Amino acid sequence: MKKYIILLLVAFCSSEISFAQEESPLATFNSLKNQVKLQGEALLKDGFKAGDGYGEVWIRDFNTFMELSCKVNDKDVIKKHLITFFQLQQPDGEIVDGYVPRPKEGASDYYKYQTPLAPTYVGHKNTVETDQESSLVQAVSKYIRNTGDTSILKDTVGGITVLKRLENAMQFLLQQRFSEKYGLLWGATTADWGDVQPEHSWGVEVNENTHKAIDIYDNAMFVIALNNFLDFAGLTKQDVKKWAAVKSKLKQHIRKYLWDKTKQKFVPHIYLDGSPFPASFDESVIYYHGGTAVAIEAGLLSKAEVLASYYKMQDDVNKAHASTIGLTLYPTYPAGFFENKGMGPYSYQNGGDWTWFGARMVTQLADYGFAKEALVALQPMLQRVVKNKGFFEWYTPDNQPKGSSSFRGSAGVLFTAITNLENKLKN
Repeated sequence: MKKYIILLLVAFCSSEISFAQEESPLATFNSLKNQVKLQGEALLKDGFKAGDGYGEVWIRDFNTFMELSCKVNDKDVIKKHLITFFQLQQPDGEIVDGYVPRPKEGASDYYKYQTPLAPTYVGHKNTVETDQESSLVQAVSKYIRNTGDTSILKDTVGGITVLKRLENAMQFLLQQRFSEKYGLLWGATTADWGDVQPEHSWGVEVNENTHKAIDIYDNAMFVIALNNFLDFAGLTKQDVKKWAAVKSKLKQHIRKYLWDKTKQKFVPHIYLDGSPFPASFDESVIYYHGGTAVAIEAGLLSKAEVLASYYKMQDDVNKAHASTIGLTLYPTYPAGFFENKGMGPYSYQNGGDWTWFGARMVTQLADYGFAKEALVALQPMLQRVVKNKGFFEWYTPDNQPKGSSSFRGSAGVLFTAITNLENKLKN
C-alpha cells in the first residue's frame, strides 16, 4: 500500500509541472496528430474488416472505430453493417463476433451462424469471450451520437425492433453468462481482454476443458453497454428501472469481488470451477492493462485510482522494457501455459503491446483531467504509426510491429484519443 501512496504523491506533484517542461510530448502531438488522423481516415474509407489479416467484420473491432467510420463513410453503409449483426442474432439474443460473405463452396464449421434474414453472409463467434453483445450496444450508441440517426432503434429485423434486439442481447448475458453467486458475467479463462483460452491449440471456443472465470474486462464492457442503453430513446419506465438496477448491482459486485483494495488492482480471475494453471503459480501478481482501461471508461475507479493505475502501467512498461502502456499485462503468463503457440510471453495477447487498448487509456486520462500524462502516453504510439507507415495490430517489447498492418481498431482508438485531447487542450 505504501508503494501506491508514493506513486500518488509523485503523480499529484507532477500535475503541477508546466507544459514547458513537457515540450517533447506536446511537440510530438502537434507535429504528428494530423498525419496520423489522415492515415486513419484513408484506412477507414477502404472498408470495415478488422484488418488485412482478417476476412470478417468483427463487432468488437467495429465498435472501436465507429467514430472515425462515421466521419468518413456514408451512414447508410455503416447502418447496413450494424443491421447485419442483428440479422445474425440468435433466438436467445446471442450476438456473433463477426461475419463474412457466404463462400461459394459452403460455410465451414467455424462459420456456423446462418439465417435467411442475411442469406449472403455467414457468422462466427469466439465463444471464450463475453464482449460481443456489449460491443454491439456500444457500437449502436456511438453510431447514433456521431450521425444523429436515432431511427435505427425503430428499424425492425425479423419483425423485432433494434431497440428490443439490443435488450435481448443483454438479456442473453444475464441468462447464459451470469454467475448468481458473484452477480457478475463469466467467460472462459483468457489473458485480460483476449479471446484465446489456455486449454486448446487454437483456443477460441468453449469446450469440455474450459475453466469458467470472471474478469474485469467482460464486466466493465457490460457496464459501459448499460450506460449507453439507458440513454436510448424509447425505453419505458419499467425498462429504465430494470436495467438501472442491473447496472447498480453489477458495479457494486465488481468493486466487491474484482477490485483488490490492498494491491489497488483488479484480480485477474475469479474461477468458477478451478484454475487451468498450476497451483504453484501466483496469478494474482499479474496486472491487466486493457481491462483496467475499460474499467476506467466504465466509471469504476476514482480519479486518484485512475492516476495510480496509469503510474502502475508506466512502471510495468519500464520493467518489461516495453514501448507503451498498450502492454497487455505484466508480468506475462510463463511459456507453455497456453497450448496456442502464439501465446508465449510478450506475444499477441500475453504481453503484446496493443495501441488498440493503450489509446483507450489515453482517452480516459484526458477525460479525467490528466492531459499532460495523456500526451506522454500517446507520444510513442503516434511515433510508431508514422515510422511504420501503418496501424499495426500489436508490437513486441522492442517495438517491432506484428499482425495486421492495417488494423482498423488501432486507427479508430487513436483518432478518438487525438480528437479528445485536442478538445481538452483547447479548454
